[in-house]
Amino acid sequence: MQTHQHKTAPESPIGIFDSGVGGLTVVRAMQAILPAERLIYFGDTARVPYGSKSQVTIRKYAHDDTAILMRYQPKMIIVACNTVSALALDVVEKTCGNIPVIGVLEAGAQLAVSRSEHKRIGVIGTQATVCSNAYACAINMLDSEVTVHSKACPLFVPLAEEGFTDHPATRLIAAEYLRAFDGHDIDTLVLGCTHYPILRSMIEQTIGPDIRIIDSAEAVACRAKELLTETGMLNTTSETENPHLLVSDLPQKFSMLYRLFMGSEMPDVELVEV
Repeated sequence: MQTHQHKTAPESPIGIFDSGVGGLTVVRAMQAILPAERLIYFGDTARVPYGSKSQVTIRKYAHDDTAILMRYQPKMIIVACNTVSALALDVVEKTCGNIPVIGVLEAGAQLAVSRSEHKRIGVIGTQATVCSNAYACAINMLDSEVTVHSKACPLFVPLAEEGFTDHPATRLIAAEYLRAFDGHDIDTLVLGCTHYPILRSMIEQTIGPDIRIIDSAEAVACRAKELLTETGMLNTTSETENPHLLVSDLPQKFSMLYRLFMGSEMPDVELVEV
């Protein structure tokens, strides 16, 4: 697998990828926290979803997605896909050589551990993320005393993509999934999939007001800011530009979803081959 060594500067862009549109929640968080940064986003809309695929396939996709972003000589890669964060972060690191890589999963785990008072954390995510047990491992590496309860919520992704943010069907399914946490006394719930922030208010209403919600998109943006500050790589120019959007397939739904996820009209999208 070839590695790229390239010179980066504070003006270099930050590459972000996801299996589809979910990672736009990371783009939104990055824009809020680091408005001066140039962002290049690749959504693998041709091969979404990743969460139901095998590890071998996910690792191959992780390499392809990273290679596409490396053409833009980024100063950092953010893996906005929890499934890739869980199963293939090493592939991304190998593919991009000497630049820092941040996965949503580690960032979410760190924030959850720092916020949980009673050391009882719930995690919701895709089938692949939950089966990999990666959140529980990452959380327990940070604090071995934390008890982690995980629940796969595969229907949340299509519900988010339909824009069913306040729909009776979503309410029913949320109640069904989140019942898994009854009696476990969790004090913190990690949204372990970048689609889930779209359904955040519904999840909050269902799980109750006493449980802290950890949005891994926000966590990864905060981590990115820390890392760029430490390494002197923050972009200091003041003009903000739209993110450059790349997709592997152009579903009509993408612009509708962009509006839903970002709250603004969609800039031009470039189609790339994977």
